[in-house]
Amino acid sequence: MIMTFRWYGEGDPIPLRHIRQIPVVKGIVSALYDVPVGEIWPLERMATLQRRILDEGLALSVIESIPVHEDIKLGRPTRDRYIDAYRQSIRNMGALGIPILCYNFMPVFDWMRTDLSMELPDGSTALSYDHEAIEAIDIKDGIPDLPGWATAYSAEELRSLLDAYAGVGTEDLWRNLNYFLRAVVPVAEESGVRMGIHPDDPPWPVFGLPRIITDDAALARLTEIVDSPSNGISFCTGSLGPNAGIDLIKSLGRFVRKGRVPFVHARNIRRTGERAFHETAHCSESGDVDIYRIIRELADAGFDGAIRPDHGRMIWDERGRPGYGLYDRALGAMYLAGLWEAVGRSSK
Repeated sequence: MIMTFRWYGEGDPIPLRHIRQIPVVKGIVSALYDVPVGEIWPLERMATLQRRILDEGLALSVIESIPVHEDIKLGRPTRDRYIDAYRQSIRNMGALGIPILCYNFMPVFDWMRTDLSMELPDGSTALSYDHEAIEAIDIKDGIPDLPGWATAYSAEELRSLLDAYAGVGTEDLWRNLNYFLRAVVPVAEESGVRMGIHPDDPPWPVFGLPRIITDDAALARLTEIVDSPSNGISFCTGSLGPNAGIDLIKSLGRFVRKGRVPFVHARNIRRTGERAFHETAHCSESGDVDIYRIIRELADAGFDGAIRPDHGRMIWDERGRPGYGLYDRALGAMYLAGLWEAVGRSSK
């Protein structure tokens, strides 16, 4: 298992020199955040990022993520040129030996929250989600200020996209994902890159848009599209965790044993309603995800990929990017590594 840490580049308030001081962290999860969606990620730009990380004694272990253009998700005639660009970006990753690509196939929006700073009983703050608050918003009336909002689009572009998705159902989205994967996975396999799709966050439709990577059956269907270790899952316990109907431990072990989990996001959440939850500290007792059993299952199943502490709380008066502060994620990394060591030693 390779312990990694998300870094948002030179604009991140957390410098690499601080990340390297977390004893267990060996790899960095990062991206080129200014490349327009749909364009090729230049080899030299990725090489520069990689060298910057290597200079701090760390490795660029995961690209998270190369965004999938909406024309691909919509199945528009223009999708092939965007897929060609995506394939070239993967080839460039392979040329640099960057082994893992995390991506998602969520229409229009990435992860969504309704509060970035919900106060917990201990005085820390965390990200939270309440579906009733989402349903109360008429997005056609304007763009609300919501965490996870699609800031890449202007109001006019966003309305146009929402109109385009009005005729796209769940099976349409599956067909378009199928087309995409059949085109890109062979290139990833040739390039030595393992792709892992990130589950939809949250794992249900938002604003009426279809979401398909939501449960165990969806993960199985995904991996069957192309039978390749390069067609895998970035298993996120905090994205799947709000779905009380999924057995996280069983599902995780199933796909790790099949060699289809190159990357894990370890995060804990507390379910507060049918479609409501908030994030917590990483330790098992803090939420509804048994992180100890997650780590034990990873070890038992022979996991050899990358893992990172996912969204953290804001603690000790830290100010910064919500969910991506230094202190709580550093605690999370040490907690995960401690569990991994304990599980490994107890099995000997």
